Amino acid sequence: TTVAAVITDRETNHKCAIMDLNLIPHYAILDPELTVGLPPRTTATTGMDALTHAVEAYLCWTYNTRESIRDAEEAVQSIFVNLEKVYAHPEDINGRQEMMIAAFKAGFAFTRSSVGNVHAIAHTLGGLYNTPHGLANAVILPIVLEDYGEAVYPKLARLCEIAGVKTDGTDAEKARAFIAEIYAMNERMGIPKGFDFIQAEDIPQIVTWALAEANPNYPVPVVYNAARCRKVIDTIRAKAAENPPAEAAKA
Repeated sequence: TTVAAVITDRETNHKCAIMDLNLIPHYAILDPELTVGLPPRTTATTGMDALTHAVEAYLCWTYNTRESIRDAEEAVQSIFVNLEKVYAHPEDINGRQEMMIAAFKAGFAFTRSSVGNVHAIAHTLGGLYNTPHGLANAVILPIVLEDYGEAVYPKLARLCEIAGVKTDGTDAEKARAFIAEIYAMNERMGIPKGFDFIQAEDIPQIVTWALAEANPNYPVPVVYNAARCRKVIDTIRAKAAENPPAEAAKA
């Protein structure tokens, strides 16, 4: 229920985001029973995708309204409460209902304010390597947030408080705690820390596509140039060394 759709050109393996107000439906039926049979890994990665929507929408430097900010905050709070619960207990209908509402709110938030560099990079991996979108976002989100650094500390500190991760300390301390908890959530749900399938020869194309998508379309808190985008991609590759042995095959 968002402004976006995505297609992949199989001749070039370029995954492209399309945005148009006509894509927004008039109604949405959120039926949690339809999600009970999802594999736990799909529950985890699609939940982290919703978290990425909310966080990237919240971090945009323009376009936001009071309603979109509120929806992003409420989505983050609910995902931190409910995602691991439904990952561990798939039959928890109330938790699944809350996750569907959170995903809806996160989608509304980014429909108003847009996404960012996480999505721009994730789309390239989906096109080139068929990486599931939620999995790509889950892995890339904390890496990009770390790279943003001080530019996003105040807003991440606020999300950290809302999520109940840490309520005291400086903005920097709370922001880093929030990022650390995203890494921890991923680990607890079996999501790898990095990807070892990214080929060195593909990186220039990944950078080109990611920058073309993000600039100037997304009101990101930090505008990437080619060098900085490459640094993030190198980090995604390097962190694959931290994956548990079983995760390399799963990814």
